[in-house]
Amino acid sequence: MNETFFLRRSIRKYTERPVAQDLLDKILLAGTRASTTGNMQVYSIIVTRDQEMKKKIAPAHFNQPMITSAPVVLTFCADFNRFNKWCRQRKAEPGYDNFLSFMTAAIDALLVAQTVCNAAEEEGLGICYLGTVIYNADSLIETLQLPKGVVPVATVTMGWPAELPEQVDRLPLEGVVHYESYHDYSSSMIDDIYSEKEARTDTAQFINENNKETLAQVFTDIRYKKADNEYFSEALLEVLKKQGFMK
Repeated sequence: MNETFFLRRSIRKYTERPVAQDLLDKILLAGTRASTTGNMQVYSIIVTRDQEMKKKIAPAHFNQPMITSAPVVLTFCADFNRFNKWCRQRKAEPGYDNFLSFMTAAIDALLVAQTVCNAAEEEGLGICYLGTVIYNADSLIETLQLPKGVVPVATVTMGWPAELPEQVDRLPLEGVVHYESYHDYSSSMIDDIYSEKEARTDTAQFINENNKETLAQVFTDIRYKKADNEYFSEALLEVLKKQGFMK
């Protein structure tokens, strides 16, 4: 197995070296070989290289520096617009104005995104996923001029690494893998699964910086608060309605 999978890390700082177009095309072509529902390929990829356009989309990503510093920014979109047009031009009436179809297209887009990332890392490039795309999908739809039937679901920055950060921790395999059926977690299992993560020095620092008692409290009270989750959920539902996925 390629060792790249075990060495990967998120890269947020990039050199000024550009990503050659032929290399980018090769990586994107590899992405299109990803699995896709019914071979429909209901996704699109918006490539952003222009610095002014990067500045325009930066606010939607809370102005994280890698948006403007990365040579390439990729926005992966769930896209039934193209497929719907093809259907109608071939005397077929599409029935994809519903939540199931959005999920189908979103899964397609995410499979492609991960395949693109794997291909990029094999070439020595660094990447970083930005989850902010679903928080401010409405803003990206306007800036990137996405028509009805298209919703952004993932953004990835890409470039030649200017840093080699430490790998972030991961839960042990037994914490995430279930054989044959789902086996719910006992209190002792939860303690075991999270023990290594909670014992890390950087975890203690993280807790202290946020004035909390436990790492879980940092997530629930600071990083991903209930009120924020509800607000952005409503915003995303409105986007899905506007883009024609909630009929």
